[in-house]
Amino acid sequence: MLFGLAYLFLTHTSSGPEVSGGLVKNAMRNEKEKINSDGVSGLKRFWRKPPRLPPRLSPDEKGGKNSFGHEAENPSSRLKWVSRQQKVRDSFIHAWSGYKKYAMGYDELMPLSHHGVDGLGGLGATVVDALDTAIIMGADEIVSEAGSWIETQLLDRIKHKGQVNLFETTIRVLGGLLSAYHLSGGDGGMKLTRNGPKPAVYLDIARDLADRLLSAFTASPTSVPYSDVILRDSSAHPAPGGLSSTSEVSTLQLEFNYLSMVSGDPKYSLEAMKVLEHLKTLPKVEGLVPIYISPHSGQFSGENIRLGSRGDSYYEYLLKVWLHQGGSQNTNMTYLYDMYSEAMKGVHNRLVRKSVPNGLVFVGELPYGSNGAFSPKMDHLVCFLPGTLALGATKGKTKEKAMKDNLLTFEDLENLKLAEDLMHTCFQMYSVTSTGLAPEIAYFHTEEYSEEGLDGGNKTSKYLSDIIIKHADRHNLLRPETVESLLFLYRITEDPKYREWGWQIFEAFENYTKVDTGGYSSLDDVTHIPPQRRDKMETFFLGETLKYLYLLFSDSDVIPLDKFIFNTEAHPLPIKGAVRSS
Repeated sequence: MLFGLAYLFLTHTSSGPEVSGGLVKNAMRNEKEKINSDGVSGLKRFWRKPPRLPPRLSPDEKGGKNSFGHEAENPSSRLKWVSRQQKVRDSFIHAWSGYKKYAMGYDELMPLSHHGVDGLGGLGATVVDALDTAIIMGADEIVSEAGSWIETQLLDRIKHKGQVNLFETTIRVLGGLLSAYHLSGGDGGMKLTRNGPKPAVYLDIARDLADRLLSAFTASPTSVPYSDVILRDSSAHPAPGGLSSTSEVSTLQLEFNYLSMVSGDPKYSLEAMKVLEHLKTLPKVEGLVPIYISPHSGQFSGENIRLGSRGDSYYEYLLKVWLHQGGSQNTNMTYLYDMYSEAMKGVHNRLVRKSVPNGLVFVGELPYGSNGAFSPKMDHLVCFLPGTLALGATKGKTKEKAMKDNLLTFEDLENLKLAEDLMHTCFQMYSVTSTGLAPEIAYFHTEEYSEEGLDGGNKTSKYLSDIIIKHADRHNLLRPETVESLLFLYRITEDPKYREWGWQIFEAFENYTKVDTGGYSSLDDVTHIPPQRRDKMETFFLGETLKYLYLLFSDSDVIPLDKFIFNTEAHPLPIKGAVRSS
């Protein structure tokens, strides 16, 4: 079995071109020029030595075009992806134009009624979420507009606003400010733009915001922070009911750690890391944890285990915080990788199943704990997992390089196989519907569970009978998780099908969610054409979805995976010691 699985990896075909060039405007100017926009030095290896040698390439597999069967890049295929990248950039500009016209300074755009709405505390979340996307795309006018608003308006908002959610504000606003700080040249960073304010402006505002958010940690009687903060008086309190989401309390550490790194003040990292150090001590089910935790007792609450909402980014940040802090070079952080590794074994053993009749691999839930019934329910949010598994397997290197350098353990190979299987399932959640867009939640037909008359509507799909979409779950919020994982799987496996899948998803967004007057809308029902629209454009469509699509179609040296870690809102932060000034 061991060698059979290894052989399956080695014989996986991955032919296709790789796009050269970084930012689209430069690539269009000279398609022959490869732009190494990261300006980074080599990163020392920081993963563990494998306990056994992985399989070797056979003589046949070493021959041909190259050892993994990639086709040589050619100008026409490169230009195809440059052109598609430009279309994503155009869509970002269209989304921003609607927001600027009707909702500038509000958290989110209501694209159908042409209004703005504050659903995230009133800190102009779309402005901050979109800024580093604009920097990466070279959308200089938007960088100037967003940067100017942040410089003149945001600090006053922070000082006078009321309640915000610790998690949402950290990942969107704090993460966005810190990423913009680095990408605009702060702390010897990349300086991808000369537009907008000086980098120190972003850092100063980030520190002011973080100082206020720290009250969520210091006001709690345990190491588990409260969920809500009153910004104007730097006070904090628990959510109604008293509980915090496990994912929320454990998805703060990348941002607070990086702020300590660039500010020189360790207080941010110390408070945030207390949470993970505490979680390490709590009982788990093969590394899997319930989705609620009490800041009063410091203990998990309930037994509901899932990798969807309220659970997802706990697992993501175990790996990413470890990588961000230097991986195996930092022995103080080894416990994080151990927790991640144990949890992924738990996923394999307790949550992975196959659908009938066609065997889609999916990750279900244990709503009543390890001794309760299994639920074949999978949130779209779970589609972050293929990308995380692939990143954990190769630590951001390509599969080809990792195998040639004997860096992959058998556990890594298993996780990479699961990543590819789940990636296929996540894409089928899109292609099985009439619109080509995924529902918020899917159920899977199994031997124990089935429902009739709840298919996705695409009668040509092979998997029509495998995926069940209940009426209450048919909405689409422009979520990024699938295209996020497509980026990771493409860069790591170099299989061009992941780019093609991303292009199909992008075209579906264009066909069914684009609003002529500016912006993009969520949908009520992805199984029906024409779909009913919802009057909401989430900030993550600009901050995550379009950024990941743009990078999927770009060259792999634009924000490389072995030198940057994306926070859970797609804000790239440089790995400790990996990035130097360009």
